[in-house]
Amino acid sequence: MTIGDPPGPIDRLYYETTGYFEGGGRHLLDPESTFQRYRIREVLRLCGPHSGDRVVDLGCGWGTLAFVLARTAARVVGVDFAAAALEFCRRRLAAGPVRSLGTGLGPNIGPRPDFIQADAGNTGLRGGSWDLVVAADLVEHLYPNDTRRVYEEARRLLRPGGRLVVWTPNPGHLLERLRALHILRPDPTHVDYKTLNRVIRELREVGFTIEVAEYVPSHLPFLRTVERWSQGFVPVLRRRVGVVGVRSNGGRSG
Repeated sequence: MTIGDPPGPIDRLYYETTGYFEGGGRHLLDPESTFQRYRIREVLRLCGPHSGDRVVDLGCGWGTLAFVLARTAARVVGVDFAAAALEFCRRRLAAGPVRSLGTGLGPNIGPRPDFIQADAGNTGLRGGSWDLVVAADLVEHLYPNDTRRVYEEARRLLRPGGRLVVWTPNPGHLLERLRALHILRPDPTHVDYKTLNRVIRELREVGFTIEVAEYVPSHLPFLRTVERWSQGFVPVLRRRVGVVGVRSNGGRSG
């Protein structure tokens, strides 16, 4: 992955031309890595029971969550605006039955996910007919105006009572502060970190009620233990933001 100060905005062209999807480290490319197992487990916990659901995975990237969700959902569609991401996902499909992908449940025997190339803020999918929309490790890659469009699109896609799951790094965590100071290597594609309170506020503004709003500890065992006991009163040990919004039946909520 290309690291450094990009010459222009982080957009589809950046993801297509820098080898972003091919150059991710093992923790991103391998669904059995410690990081991906943690990510799968925690995002599925936020999703709750989804047997028989119709699911959209926005910003699906390498397709890791789409493949896992397809084990039990009635239909899963992964959406990404980068052709390179979709090519990676389709190669996985062509390779045959997908491994457990961190679930420990054996090969995937459920419906195969579909993958489409589209803007997460304008998917073209049928509105009001989806039970679950997942935006995991997406919103930190979005500029503010695009974030609003994605939240509005998620609401449009969902049926009344449908759920949106947002999973994103917490900018106040120690590791993210060290990245901001360039003590640790920053990720230039993380263009706009969102705090827990900001996610809650912006989801409410577009018409979601908040069902879950929490901080989630890290995947690193020692740090995870420290965070679990300390994050309630030590803000720099709040690693991940997890929010579940429910599409309201009426108009926008305050």
